[in-house]
Amino acid sequence: MPTTRRQFLSLTGGVTIAGTIPIVTMRPLQATPAMLNTAIRNVVGEAQIRTGKVKLDIPPLVENGNTVPMTVSVASPMTANDYVKSIHVFNEKNPQPNIGNFYLNAASGRAQVSTRIRLADTQKVVAIARLSDDTFWQVATEIVVTLAACTEEMN
Repeated sequence: MPTTRRQFLSLTGGVTIAGTIPIVTMRPLQATPAMLNTAIRNVVGEAQIRTGKVKLDIPPLVENGNTVPMTVSVASPMTANDYVKSIHVFNEKNPQPNIGNFYLNAASGRAQVSTRIRLADTQKVVAIARLSDDTFWQVATEIVVTLAACTEEMN
């Protein structure tokens, strides 16, 4: 039996009414320093993390946290016996504390990665490098963000 115009409008009217129900939006949770430490420990385990060898090139003051340029480089000869295995970048207040993991080997040429990241607020950014001798090296810097990212409300 074909659908009548009245039945069709009745069905679509129900969909329209359901579409007008307000949607409750929740802001994403912010990471905490404890979450940052847990994320770092998930990567390095109980290994000691030393300071040095890693350079984090990121603006100390950013106007807009939606697109922040970042370069991480590590002082390494990148030979078969001495190279960077991985670079990990973490942040303190974004909804997810682990920004990225980059895996390298001796054939990578140089130990450097560049990307753009989002920062939810003024916070600490940490870069950790794992070398071929399984030592971990880090650098941390505080970034001031004047217009936050990662916190827009979506309807």
